[in-house]
Amino acid sequence: MIKKLMLAVATTFAAMSFAFAQVDVNKADVAALDAVKGVGPAMSKAILDERTKGGDFKDWADFAKRVKGVGDKRAAKLSQAGLVVAGKPKEGAPMAAPGAKPAAAPATAAKPAVAPATAAKPAVAPATAAKPGDAKAPAAKM
Repeated sequence: MIKKLMLAVATTFAAMSFAFAQVDVNKADVAALDAVKGVGPAMSKAILDERTKGGDFKDWADFAKRVKGVGDKRAAKLSQAGLVVAGKPKEGAPMAAPGAKPAAAPATAAKPAVAPATAAKPAVAPATAAKPGDAKAPAAKM
């Protein structure tokens, strides 16, 4: 039992290290780029095409200038997801700590759900009619 638990813990740590591995745009292939959250097949192709055409990316500014669809916001998100340019993350982009989940987007105010109206039934059991001659029946006053 303890061996299975230790194996599960070791597997979890190994998987976490893969999830937060840094991927350098100047050295990565299509599979490595696709593994970065926010980079899809179209962007990885654009990165590789631009790297082939113009050589290695010098820095994040060069990367954002040459790859269509990458601005400051997107570059910060990609850097946070583990993408690096020339071995460096984007300055000012928060780095996710190993084991930490990315920050959730702020919640928007939603209208509270209204439960459907149901007919209320009385909680009292129906009274039974007294039979004539019943000792428990209240006597009629005259």
